[in-house]
Amino acid sequence: MTTPEPNGAPKSTPEEPWPVRVVSQKISGWIAKLGWVWVDGQVAQISRRPGATTVFLTLRDPSADLSLTVTTNRDVLDLGAPNLEEGARVTLHAKPDFFPARGTLSLRADEIRQVGLGELLARLERLKKLLAAEGLFDPRRKRRLPFLPGRVGLITGRASAAERDVLNNARRRWPSVDFRVVNVAVQGPTAVPQIIDALKVLDADESTDVIVIARGGGGVEDLLPFSDETLCRAVFACRTPVVSAIGHETDAPLLDYVADVRASTPTDAAKRIVPDLGEEIRVIRQARQRLDRAVRGLVDREQHRIDAIRSRPVLARPHVMIEQRAADVTALRDRAGRSLDHRISAAAGDLRHTVARLRALSPAATLDRGYAIVQGRSGHVVRAASEVAKGDVLRVRLASGELSTTVDEASEENR
Repeated sequence: MTTPEPNGAPKSTPEEPWPVRVVSQKISGWIAKLGWVWVDGQVAQISRRPGATTVFLTLRDPSADLSLTVTTNRDVLDLGAPNLEEGARVTLHAKPDFFPARGTLSLRADEIRQVGLGELLARLERLKKLLAAEGLFDPRRKRRLPFLPGRVGLITGRASAAERDVLNNARRRWPSVDFRVVNVAVQGPTAVPQIIDALKVLDADESTDVIVIARGGGGVEDLLPFSDETLCRAVFACRTPVVSAIGHETDAPLLDYVADVRASTPTDAAKRIVPDLGEEIRVIRQARQRLDRAVRGLVDREQHRIDAIRSRPVLARPHVMIEQRAADVTALRDRAGRSLDHRISAAAGDLRHTVARLRALSPAATLDRGYAIVQGRSGHVVRAASEVAKGDVLRVRLASGELSTTVDEASEENR
């Protein structure tokens, strides 16, 4: 049966609600079907009551903020892990139990094994190969640290030697460096969740340019949180460069391989994240000295070039070129004058000779020598007696003046 809603859509009639006890019983039945399972975790708390045969453990997931209560028999604990302490890693065979009356879930263990150092190292080696195959250790994805970060995020233990080393050494190198310190647990079951939370907070801070995760030295078990898979993937996903400064130089948690920069110690991390002010001042001073020498050398070379150019005659005595050209013009003019005079003189001599020859051959010269030119009435020159007749009037031209005469007789004589 359905009833319409105000908007016209049908609405199912709710079924008969279950009582809480029924829900609890059903949950208990579902969990009971899970059966026995193997569980791995870190012991956060051990409760042994005097005279009681039951031991209560709090088992925590190393990578998440989650824990379960484990109950077991004292004999089971003494047989499998007699020296079990808080913070140890264990593997246990247990069956989940749900208590409907309290609505709680717990584990009932019939076998407990403490994970030894050899097994831990083997697990870490397998995890290392897995992360390397996925590219989390690839050097090509690692980012360079900023030369001078505006703010440094520091994740470390509260009032720890690692915190003092990073802060003191960084401020000694660059006094104005700004830190945002987030204190977390650096070992134990709560270390990984706290470090991941701090990492997310600093990575989301736009003013943080680099993040340092620092911890002092310790045993392999103490440094296990920094080889946690979840933490490694969280560091890999950060957009802010991360510096790993865990333990001593010989310590190599997996975080060192994932981080953008691996520092051998917290002190080494301080040297890597900020430059040395004194060293930078010295470098700048040396650079300025080299620059001064280079500029002076350049100025000296250019000055020598200018002096060499100025020492050339064309610039040292610019009028010399004009004087040389003027002398050349004068010499050419003199040569042209002499050549012209010579040619004129030669032409004048030739002209005098030509005039003399012309004068020698001209009729006037002939007349000067006593000859005369006889012309007929028509003005033609009489060359033979046969050209005139008796009684013809002839015109006789002399060297000076003319005569008019009449032919009395014309005769031809042979010379």
